[in-house]
Amino acid sequence: MPTLVHEFAWPDRVVIGTVGVPGSRTFYLQVRTGKQIVSIALEKQQSAQLAEKIDEILDQLLTLEGNPFSVPTGTPIELVDNDQLEAVEEQFRTGAMTLGWDPTTAQVVIEAYPIIDVDDDDEPLDAEVPEMLLVRMPVGAARAFAKRTREVVGAGRPACPLCGYPVDADGHVCTLPEV
Repeated sequence: MPTLVHEFAWPDRVVIGTVGVPGSRTFYLQVRTGKQIVSIALEKQQSAQLAEKIDEILDQLLTLEGNPFSVPTGTPIELVDNDQLEAVEEQFRTGAMTLGWDPTTAQVVIEAYPIIDVDDDDEPLDAEVPEMLLVRMPVGAARAFAKRTREVVGAGRPACPLCGYPVDADGHVCTLPEV
């Protein structure tokens, strides 16, 4: 069965955003070109790692002789996107993701695949069409995406200064390790 590919070669918008309150947030990777919009759910840790790895790729490219891809060292201010997510209709919940670099277009490439439920014989349980998200971002947009993602991830519940666990709005019972 052919895979349904939601492809965005030069998207108008690529952001990580959340729905819900800290402690109960759902993270989304949302991509839009014109009227085509796709939102996929992912874990907070997946979001954080995506931002970290994008910055690592861009920082490595900066070290190339002459910076042939014009990779910015910081986030271009004109690419900063602090707007809320647009209408969210979850396409799928993300399982595996890959991140790469396409030197022919000077773009960061993200591939995201849904979580697939399997039975005891490792056969897929549902007969749905397999799908994936393929996003290509120019270097400036990738820097802006990583910056925003770090801010969104960091905007959750504060950590307890004693035990490091998140502090909920209704309080926190600190469980310090025994000494």
